[in-house]
Amino acid sequence: MSAENNKSMENAYRIAGELLKDKLKQADPEALGDLESLQETDVIVVKGSYDHIEQVLSLSRTPFTLISPRQLDAAELRPDQIVFINCPGNIGPKGLRKLAAFVAAGGFLFTTDWALKHVLEPAFPGYVAYNERATADEVVRVELLEADDPFLMSLLGPEDDPQWWLEGSSYPIHILDPNKVRVLVTSKQIGEQYGDAPVFITFDHGEGKVYHMISHFYLQRSETRTRRQTASAADYLVEKEISVELRAKYAAMGIDEASLGEVESAFTSAAIMNKIIFDKKSQMKKETPGKKSDDPKKA
Repeated sequence: MSAENNKSMENAYRIAGELLKDKLKQADPEALGDLESLQETDVIVVKGSYDHIEQVLSLSRTPFTLISPRQLDAAELRPDQIVFINCPGNIGPKGLRKLAAFVAAGGFLFTTDWALKHVLEPAFPGYVAYNERATADEVVRVELLEADDPFLMSLLGPEDDPQWWLEGSSYPIHILDPNKVRVLVTSKQIGEQYGDAPVFITFDHGEGKVYHMISHFYLQRSETRTRRQTASAADYLVEKEISVELRAKYAAMGIDEASLGEVESAFTSAAIMNKIIFDKKSQMKKETPGKKSDDPKKA
């Protein structure tokens, strides 16, 4: 991946993070307040070699605690937390048992790509599996099946046409129990080429939830396939009905140098991530939260 492409997507994520906050400020200030109340120990990210969810969180100024797979073994996880596992998800047996208990008690778990085989299959058997047909390196069109979700409706509109990067050797998601697994994002192109169309899925386990996404959450590149996507990302501000008064801020962030397609893809992934965080916050509002640890490594 070229340094130029990586820098371009980093800027797209910065813009997308700011845009998401401005949209929520207009459409759902309460949801924005919930997201802005996040503490570092509310979101735990386990390092990986191939995906870098922490970069998306950093670029969108979302607080989190970063730990290694080995530190996960000793971590004191709480049901009010969200744990993100970066690909490849090389978690040992003790960590896998801890994750299963964490979700059963009410925690939210988010994994990417190869963690399908390394985390979900052994820790949560019977829900989903790798279909043994690894992908090529390409960018595909995706469709949100949960577009009527109130949180996503406040952010994404009918004009959105997001693209998703499949890194070479990504693991397609085969659903073993369609009665328990919901597909949130799908791709007809992935289904035709690799046999299974799901891009982003979720299932309940005990009191908690598991989310999984094919390929990597940190998109290192996008593609512009239509005239709309090749336009300046400043046009995306018009689509999102961002006021003229706010546009100078985005100009200073370099929005005129970004394409609409890049920012649209980054914004879609940021919206999905924040939906998970918002859902967790909403769940915890209905419950009495436990005492939080002051030590982020003992989160």
